[in-house]
Amino acid sequence: MIKYQLICNNCKSSFDSWFSSSKEYEKLKKLKHLNCYFCNSFKVEKSLMAPNVVSIESAKISTDEKKYLKVKNKIKEYQKFIKKNFEYVGENFAYEARSIHYNKDKKAKNIYGNATAEQVEELKEEGIEGIETIPWVNEKEN
Repeated sequence: MIKYQLICNNCKSSFDSWFSSSKEYEKLKKLKHLNCYFCNSFKVEKSLMAPNVVSIESAKISTDEKKYLKVKNKIKEYQKFIKKNFEYVGENFAYEARSIHYNKDKKAKNIYGNATAEQVEELKEEGIEGIETIPWVNEKEN
């Protein structure tokens, strides 16, 4: 596929169009199948275009971006699992974790929520197991 920027010699408008090849463009032009998107004139020509060259740096960014998206999607999978199987306790995470751990009559349950690094460290020092910190992706992000 090749993209050309076309200019109408009648109304001076410019627009982009895709073709399977440069030969395809020439064939359509010769058969008068190319017309202006704005005024419907057949006086359409290719304009000069700069080639789209991929540098090593932009290719590396693209590869890094792919890795980032792969990790982000995996985190979203984990989030979906957690939301389905755990109870959200918000800012009360440390309190709820202690309550479950120390109150033997209270039924153990899976919880998730927010805690500071200091609170997580304290919970682990108290011997409360199963505490893990995971990154959280905002669902409203693209």
